[in-house]
Amino acid sequence: MGCGTSVTGSRAKKSERAIKAAILIQRWYRCYMARLEMRRQYALSIFQSIEYAEEQAQLQLSSFFTFMLDHFTHLNETDTGSDVQLLEYERTIEVPDSYHGPRLSFPLTVADTNSLLHAFKDQQHLHARYVLQLLHETKKLLKQMPNIIHLSTSYSKEITICGDLHGKLDDLLLIFYKNGLPSEENPYLFNGDFVDRGENSIEILIILFAFLLVYPNHLHLNRGNHEDHIMNLRYGFTKEVMKKYRSHSKKILNLLQDVYSWLPLATVIDSKVLIVHGGISDTTDLDFLNLFKRNKMKSVLRPPKSSTERTHDPERTDFVEYSPIRRVKRCLPGQDIAVKRMTRPSSSSSHRRRYTSDLLDVGERMCLLHDGVNSGPLLEAQYLESSVRMPSMPSELTAKEWKQVVDILWSDPKNQNGCTPNKVRGGGCYFGPDVTARLLKRYNLKMLIRSHECKQEGYEISHDGQVITIFSASNYYEDGSNRGAYLKLNPDLIPRFVQYQVSKCTRKQTLHQRVSVVEWSALKSLREKLYSRRSELIAAFRQYDPNFTGRISATEWASAVESVLHLDLPWRTLRSRLVQLAPDGSVEYLSCFNDLEIEPAIKEVQPALVETLYRYRTDLEIIFNIIDKDHSGLISIEEFRQTWKLFNSHLKIDIDDESIDNLARSIDFNKDGSIDFNEFLEAFHVVNKFQNK
Repeated sequence: MGCGTSVTGSRAKKSERAIKAAILIQRWYRCYMARLEMRRQYALSIFQSIEYAEEQAQLQLSSFFTFMLDHFTHLNETDTGSDVQLLEYERTIEVPDSYHGPRLSFPLTVADTNSLLHAFKDQQHLHARYVLQLLHETKKLLKQMPNIIHLSTSYSKEITICGDLHGKLDDLLLIFYKNGLPSEENPYLFNGDFVDRGENSIEILIILFAFLLVYPNHLHLNRGNHEDHIMNLRYGFTKEVMKKYRSHSKKILNLLQDVYSWLPLATVIDSKVLIVHGGISDTTDLDFLNLFKRNKMKSVLRPPKSSTERTHDPERTDFVEYSPIRRVKRCLPGQDIAVKRMTRPSSSSSHRRRYTSDLLDVGERMCLLHDGVNSGPLLEAQYLESSVRMPSMPSELTAKEWKQVVDILWSDPKNQNGCTPNKVRGGGCYFGPDVTARLLKRYNLKMLIRSHECKQEGYEISHDGQVITIFSASNYYEDGSNRGAYLKLNPDLIPRFVQYQVSKCTRKQTLHQRVSVVEWSALKSLREKLYSRRSELIAAFRQYDPNFTGRISATEWASAVESVLHLDLPWRTLRSRLVQLAPDGSVEYLSCFNDLEIEPAIKEVQPALVETLYRYRTDLEIIFNIIDKDHSGLISIEEFRQTWKLFNSHLKIDIDDESIDNLARSIDFNKDGSIDFNEFLEAFHVVNKFQNK
């Protein structure tokens, strides 16, 4: 008996130790997973903060780009001609025998959509003639559609709703593989942002438009904030079209402006579910949105002109009259210089350069005005004369129409009640649960489905289940950064989510490795952001370090960084990953720049100018694309000088003309008087100087 009791006691102790060990392992694993999740979440926060800061910068410069587009007319020619003229142009485009891609005939059939899918899987391009024909037919169909589409699930078991794709063709192909191709039995709704950022935006548009033409009652499209030609200048789609279609790119891009403007703005399913790209505001009026002429909204980034600007000369219908400005803020010096009367430029390069010079005269006297919290920046000019006439496109878009569309394309939900301006993105608003509840009640709706925001799991439910965010571009920021998802809605209006992630190299990696890659990429982007504002940051740091010790407290470092970058990130938490800490816990603030440098290291160019060029390289590229009428990618030294001066006049950057001239001469490597602007932009990037060496 005693022996048996001893054995039993021993087994009990072993079992107890095993349970304790299991509990310890479980606790360790949970802590380990929590740390990984925290690292992944703050990496996503870094990416999103930088993304939204770029969008804010784009919106803040909208007035400047509006000015550029109004006066450099080649990207402003939204009228692509009559349908007959367009058809005649298409017929002049020959398809050579050497072309082995799809050959489309209209009306399209399922065979055509299948051939497009196979061609794009094999990385073939559709010939420009067929692209133009497809866009032309799509525009004709979209013009027949209402602003708000009404669908019913009673005719099918489920409808599939997809969010942002952003040029990621692999995600679209994976959705079709998992969920089936669009058909009468398998309807789809794509909720905007088909283009930009990814490498295959034009292919995604072609596929969606082709299925739309084959199944106009079973494939549906909402407009997103990136279905906007000015957004495309910054985020890659314009460059993609120019690269793939070269001589025909201008015609394609101009026709796309019209196609964008005719995309429906919203969809309602079973009179219970509202689907918009961004969100709503406390002034969203669905009845109003359903009635106005949506094709007037060519770009959200071109707000309606003020009443002063719309005062037309009685003798000239193509000019507007600018009256003297009474309230002026942030004006540039030297505004007492008279301005010549401007005329439309001719097509010749000499006239074009002279016109550029005239524009510079105007650009040097611009002011950025802000009329209240919600109005956004308005570009106006001050002159000696009582009024100066400047060419402008007539616009019938009203402020109310513009705001209604901005709110549904740009807004984001928040957890707190109320409706406030979306200062993070720079456009739209943040709407709370109370705003959602009021709108749903007003229109007898049950749910709001939107996209517009990258979510780590591909979707998110908020506002007590009344708002669903769906995002379909997996690996949006970096491989492994997020899943994509789509949702299926049945007649009971119960959403079913399907998640996925396009896996190439990440499939063989452990979870720790995938998180580390995403984290490293996020921190790299953040370090580059820090380096691009190096001079301003050092000045901010030294306000806390009057004795030049090179050290400040963590709190001071965090405050200084936020005061310059405005990214609203947990800088105190991130400091150990960005800077070196002294033994006493203080921050050695110059260490955040130690490992980086900007190429190229041109002796003749001042470091401050290189830093400025890096910071504004994207904006300079937009300006160049507006000026580069023939899309050659080459810019004369004179055009480069004028490009910079126009931009300099808007931002008041303190760089003298001699520095710009030295830069232009130094990067004209073969001394032929022209600069490959794309190579120039690629040259100015931040690298790890030790890795580089």
